[in-house]
Amino acid sequence: MMIMNMPRLVLLLTLTVSLSACASEESRIKNVNPENDESQSSSTEPGKRPVTAEKLNLNTATAEEFKTIPGVGDRIAREFDEYRPYDSILQFRQEMGKYVDEETIVEYEDHVYIPININESDAATVAQILGLDLTGAEALVSRRPFATEEDFIAAVTDVAGGISSQFARLYISR
Repeated sequence: MMIMNMPRLVLLLTLTVSLSACASEESRIKNVNPENDESQSSSTEPGKRPVTAEKLNLNTATAEEFKTIPGVGDRIAREFDEYRPYDSILQFRQEMGKYVDEETIVEYEDHVYIPININESDAATVAQILGLDLTGAEALVSRRPFATEEDFIAAVTDVAGGISSQFARLYISR
């Protein structure tokens, strides 16, 4: 039986090492310009962001970075900037709903995030963590207050698993 589980173990160890490297204590979500990223997928248009775990912080990204999001031009980049600081993803949805439809907002959310305050953000904002759904986010909110970021990360692990907890580190406001 142990031999049959060996490929799973190797895969799990590989994923763990990869995620650990990406989510070290100093690791943050990068505001990257895909035009300068040689590892960019060839299926993505030049100057456009691929959908990845590396999202733009809506409170700190520049207009030029926003314009790397598919469908975002000067006007929408200005609208993103106008409503700063964003306290919740619900606020972002409401403000952008004045300019674009719900489907477009969902597409934008593949590329942006609102920093999460571990003891104050609403469940929808907490649900931005990759691998976490709204039900899991509501479970986390019900466990508040968290004394430390590590307590929050441990709770994310309980609710959604280790991979989500690695992503959670990227979205926490500091």
